[in-house]
Amino acid sequence: MVKRFAFAVPGDLSTPTGGYAYDRRMIAELGKLGWQIEIVNLGAGFPFPNDTTRKAAHERLLAIPADRVVVVDGLALGVLPESARALRRLLALVHHPLAVESGISAAQAESLRASEQAALSAARHVVVTSAATAQQLSSHYAVPAERITVVRPGSDPVHPAPRSADNKVRLLSVGAVVPRKGYDVLITALATLSDLPWILTIAGDCTRNPKAAAQLKADIEHHGLGDRVAVLGAVSAQQLGELYAQADVFALASRFEGYGMAFAEAIAHGVPVVGTNAGAIPGTVPPDAGLLVAPDDATAFASALRRLISNSDERRRYAYAARSAAGQLPTWPESAKLFAGALEAVT
Repeated sequence: MVKRFAFAVPGDLSTPTGGYAYDRRMIAELGKLGWQIEIVNLGAGFPFPNDTTRKAAHERLLAIPADRVVVVDGLALGVLPESARALRRLLALVHHPLAVESGISAAQAESLRASEQAALSAARHVVVTSAATAQQLSSHYAVPAERITVVRPGSDPVHPAPRSADNKVRLLSVGAVVPRKGYDVLITALATLSDLPWILTIAGDCTRNPKAAAQLKADIEHHGLGDRVAVLGAVSAQQLGELYAQADVFALASRFEGYGMAFAEAIAHGVPVVGTNAGAIPGTVPPDAGLLVAPDDATAFASALRRLISNSDERRRYAYAARSAAGQLPTWPESAKLFAGALEAVT
C-alpha cells in the first residue's frame, strides 16, 4: 500500500525560521521512510492573510483528494477554521500557539486564540514540538491529550570543535529578528557589560518584521555597540554550523518558544546557554547546561551573561554539561518515526 499525504505550508518552504526548518527536515525524513508527500503552498502573509490569500488557501486545501491525510502547519491552520472543518483527515502541526506571538494587540491575540481553538477542534490528531505546547493545548485550547503527539525536533550528531584561544568571548544569537526573540532585551543587557571582552553575532532573518529589524539596528547604534555586534541576517546551514562551532556562549532572550530549535542546536554543539524560562525553553535546556531567567528582565539577563563571560571555569562547566546532554536529544530519524505514527493514526 502506498503511503502518501499532503503537507500544506504557508508560503515558501525555504523560509529561514525554525518552524520551516522543522517542516523541511520532517518532509525529508518521512520521504526516507517511504511516504509520498505532496507539498501545498497556501500563500504568504499568515497568520494575517488578506482575503484573496485566505480564499485561495481554502480552495487549494479542498482540492486535495478527500481520502488523503492532510498535514497543515499551524501558522496557517490557526486562521483557517472553515477549511479545517472541511477536511476529513486533518493532522494539525502546532509549533506554538499563534496568540502567544509578541508584538500583537490583546484583541488580535484573543481573535487568534479563538480561531485556532476552532481549527484544532476539527483536527483528527495534533502534532506539537514540545510537552509544554501539548500541555498548553490541553489546558487552554480544549484539545484532548489523547489526540496529541509530541514530536520534538531532531538533532544531527556534532563533533565538538575547539573554542577560540584569544581573550574574546564569542556570543551567538540565532533566530528571526521579530519581537518574540527579545533582541531588545539582549542589547539592553549587553550595554551594561561594556567592561567585559565579548563580541556578539546575530544570525537570523531580518525581513520577517522590518520594524523589529529597524529597532535592533537603532538599539545597537544608541548603545554604541556597532563595533561589538554583527547582524548577519539569514545564513546558510553550513555557515550556521560554523558559527555554533566558534561560539563560547549562546544568548537569546526569547519571550516565548514552542520548543526552541536554536537552543537545542546550541546544546548539540556543546555551547552553554543564557536564555529565559519562557514556554518550552526549560524543557529544552537542562539546568546544568544554561542559565535561564524571567523574560523581559534585562537586569537578570545581564547578570547571567556576566557570570559566564567573566568566568572561564563556569563556561567550561556548563559546556561540559551541554555536551553530555547532547546525547539525550532525539535524532531526526527518531522524530520522523513518531510523526509517521501520528500520520498512521489518522489514516
